[in-house]
Formats: sequence, structure tokens, C-alpha cells
Amino acid sequence: MFGAWTACALKDRGWRVTMIDQHGPANSRASSGGETRIIRSGYGNLAIYARWAGASLLEWLGLELRVQERLFVKTGALFLGSDSTWLADTARTLRDEGVPCERLESAELRRRYPQLEFGDRAGAVLEPAAGVLFARRAVQALVRVLGQDGVELTARHVDARAAIRDDHADAVIFATGAWLPMLFPDILEGVIVPTRQEVFFFGAPAGDARYSAVHLPAWVAFDEGIYGLPDLECRGVKIAVDGHGPVVDPETMDRIVSVDALARMRDLLRTRMPGLADAPLLESRVCQYENTADGHFLMDRLPGHDRVWIAGGGSGHGFKHGPAVGRYMADLVEGRREPDPMFQLAGRPPRRRAVY
Repeated sequence: MFGAWTACALKDRGWRVTMIDQHGPANSRASSGGETRIIRSGYGNLAIYARWAGASLLEWLGLELRVQERLFVKTGALFLGSDSTWLADTARTLRDEGVPCERLESAELRRRYPQLEFGDRAGAVLEPAAGVLFARRAVQALVRVLGQDGVELTARHVDARAAIRDDHADAVIFATGAWLPMLFPDILEGVIVPTRQEVFFFGAPAGDARYSAVHLPAWVAFDEGIYGLPDLECRGVKIAVDGHGPVVDPETMDRIVSVDALARMRDLLRTRMPGLADAPLLESRVCQYENTADGHFLMDRLPGHDRVWIAGGGSGHGFKHGPAVGRYMADLVEGRREPDPMFQLAGRPPRRRAVY
């Protein structure tokens, strides 16, 4: 997704662009290859992500209009938990950025969303204009449009050293997600860490509309490290753990969910969505995050190579920002800006997550 939107931005500025992907766009091993992703501007006090998400949504909607295919569902996004500071920061930042939002205390939260149970101490912020992107579908639609507009797409394995030495390219951008530390272990090992993430879809009771997008927003409880999506396209209610799983190799890892993970998810359902405690499991998926130390993206020059760039570190929240990332990378390549210290390779902080 980072690569496709970067290609789009450069193509729009008159560059001749070739995209190379060893397994094809939005393949099932890619971090961009899942079914759905939340798009929301709520990010605590991190205004840059709020701004990027809002600007990116407009471009996702533009892509949806062009391809005449549903890529976005406005479900709203509900941020809930007992961390009143993060919630207050989120509400204030959203208002400062002109994004509609609403604070909900525990009694109002229970009244509106009886499907969710987070106790008397829970508060929430509702961002009603947020929603869900159909991830795989959206990436493949974008790549299809890029092909129609003259971008060359090649499916083959990339030899990183050969690509760096290619004198025919004015710029080389590696946006290979969880494969970045495999391509450049001396530089990126430990800087970007792929982790195993397990996702579950449960079937709502027959005829029960409470779990549809009309009645249930996408929701995130960051202080507990869990999130969920309503039943979209009759595929089931999605729920997953946002915490980082075991370190994996994205090329070869086993993509069957574990018995322990399913048991944990059942416990979460009994506690947080009791109406689904005994719901049948309809689908499950194993994907990966590509985490940086703090959760901020990594977009910078490859050390020692003026015309070679890296774009990655989506850290579980990058998908929504694709259009903004593409413009940012195009600006770097064209020398219109210097890398923001937040996204540079040098000076990355110790492993302490700062983005939720």
C-alpha cells in the first residue's frame, strides 16, 4: 500500500514508474493483504496522523469513485477505555483539526452500544465520520488504475543489491513492509520487527442487526489492546488483539490461528461482547504487523545511497495513511522537503510504543 500510493504520487508528477512485487499486489502474505482496515483520525495528541487520515480518506473516496467499486463504509469509530488523558487528547485534537467528535461517559456508552461491555469506569470518544476500508480490494483497485495510467507492474523477486546498483533508475524506493529487515539486515534488523497477528470473524445470531454497521461502529480499546469491526458484507463481526505478537518471518510463517489465541478471544467476547460469547467462528486469519520501536513510520534515505529510499514501519496503523505517505515520499524523492525527525532512521528511540 505504501508502495502503490508512492507510485501514484510520482506518476501524477510526471515520473515514469515501475512497480515490482514478488507475490503480487495485496497478496495474502502482505500486511496490506487483509480484508478490512479502520480509517480514523483519532490519535491522541498526534495531530499529524489526524491530518493525514482526513486527507487520505478524500483520496480513497476519489479512488472509489473512479473504479465504481465499494472501498469504504462509514461506520464511525469509537475509542473507549479508562485512559481519560488519551481520550481527552483525542477529542481536543480532533476538534482542533475540524473533525466532528463526541465524548461519551459510561452511562451513555452503555445506552447507545449495549453490545459492548466495558464497565462503569469506561469513557469514550466517537468519531462519526470514520469508517472501514476494504483493504485488499482497495490496493488491487489502485494498482489496476495505475496500470491503466501507464505504471508498469512486474511480479518477480527483487535482488536488493542489484536494484541499488541500477544506474537506469533516478530513484529506487523499497516499500516492502515486513520484508524490509530481511533485505537490509545490517541496517534495519531490530528497527522494523514483523510480528504475528491473529484476527477472528464471529457470526452474529440469526436476524440480530445489533452487530451491523448501522448499529455498531468500528471500536478500539487501546488500553486493553483490542479492537473490533461490525459485520460487513455478512462476513461476521471482526475482533482482534492489537498488541504485538511473536516475531515471525512473513515469507514462511504458519498462517493457521493457534488454539490459545482462539481461547483468549473467547474470553474477550465473554467479557466485552457477551452477546457473541458462544457465536460460531466463521473465519480466521494470520497476518503481520511491521513494527518500529515507537510505532511511527520509517521513511528516509537508505544510509550511504542518495537516490535509494525506504518506506515502511506501518506498525499496524499505516494502511489508512497511504495517500499521505505517497505524497510525503514523492516530496522526499524530489527534494521538496527533508525527512521529518519523527520518521527518520537515525535516532529512533528505545522500544516504547507511542502511537495508538
